[in-house]
Amino acid sequence: MDTGATALVLVSAALVFIMTPGLAFFYGGLVRRKNVLTIMMQSFVSMGIVTIIWVFGGFSLMFGKDIGGIIGNLQYFALNGVGFEPATGQTIPLLTYFVFQEMFAIITPALITGAFADRVSFKSYLIFLVFWSILVYLPLAHWTWGGGFLAQMGFADFAGGIVVHTSAGFAALASVFIVGKRKILPGEKVEPHNVTYVALGAGLLWFGWFGFNGGSALASNGLAALAFVNTDIAASLAMVTWMIIEWVRMGKPSMVGAMIGAVAGLVTITPAAGYVQPWAAAAIGILCAFACYAAMQFRAKMGWDDALDVWGCHGVGGALGTILTGVFAAKAINGVSGLIEGNLRQFGVQLLGTVIAIVFSFVMTYVILKVVNVFVPVRVPEEVEVAGLDEGLHGEVAYTV
Repeated sequence: MDTGATALVLVSAALVFIMTPGLAFFYGGLVRRKNVLTIMMQSFVSMGIVTIIWVFGGFSLMFGKDIGGIIGNLQYFALNGVGFEPATGQTIPLLTYFVFQEMFAIITPALITGAFADRVSFKSYLIFLVFWSILVYLPLAHWTWGGGFLAQMGFADFAGGIVVHTSAGFAALASVFIVGKRKILPGEKVEPHNVTYVALGAGLLWFGWFGFNGGSALASNGLAALAFVNTDIAASLAMVTWMIIEWVRMGKPSMVGAMIGAVAGLVTITPAAGYVQPWAAAAIGILCAFACYAAMQFRAKMGWDDALDVWGCHGVGGALGTILTGVFAAKAINGVSGLIEGNLRQFGVQLLGTVIAIVFSFVMTYVILKVVNVFVPVRVPEEVEVAGLDEGLHGEVAYTV
């Protein structure tokens, strides 16, 4: 048992926890004022619902004994056998690993909500949250981190490139095609209603991301330090690059753009944080700014109403970072070499794993929402959407003046 590693992972779990309220503020600031409480509620309720799932089978299906490379068994159901002793190959109590991974499971479905902001009913979202967590997140996480078939192939995802971000981003894209476009009245403004909330949320996300990536080393060592440093470098370079792109194209650098650029950098470095050198993290940050910015422009041109650009930021960023891990990974760091070091196979595995995650998440999300919509209308009535979801669904408003 390593007490230093245990302390690091517990603190990192708390840091990842604060990312979900951070996401609530980030998304809350980006939507119209009549819907701010609704989207914040969608993030916060994930804390409760996913925790219940995680205790009663979720953790076990992810990390229980592998069944055919697809899913874990139920050996840890209701925390059975999850105690002070470490899992095989680890130096931290299994309880510590349980709570650390729980925080990842909580924030992942909450990321999707930005795509269908302003128009989805709370009841249908709760149903979607349960089924998506069980049918999409848990299998994908097991394939990657729980000893499933991707892990057996040697696929590398340090802290959630496909498990968290690619899955959420392409689930978001699928949801757009089911839910449809927002109802925007003539002359109605759709710009972020509170940029200070956006900045606060981005700051909390950046702060929490040090635990997200650094804690994934599961040890208090140089690898954790490297992941910490790479996280900051990539986010910083992405933010500055995004700001320059926007300045050149629009004539002015915006606060919202800078914050989105930083988050895109954090997303893209996530799978690579513990596999690449700092110079590569800088390159990843720059590349992601161009790729994610272009993806958002393409999305707008196609008319896809991904309200808060979840696909462009998380879907494209997560996929890009996972593939670039297969390019920049340095064997001396964590035993994985990439294309630059002549390992074509690793690049191929990264590419294949990314495609599998994209297809699986998109198709499963599409099917889940289609089925949910048969029993509970996914979209709110038009009069509720026009008046605002906060009062229509929750009987509250964020601002009284």
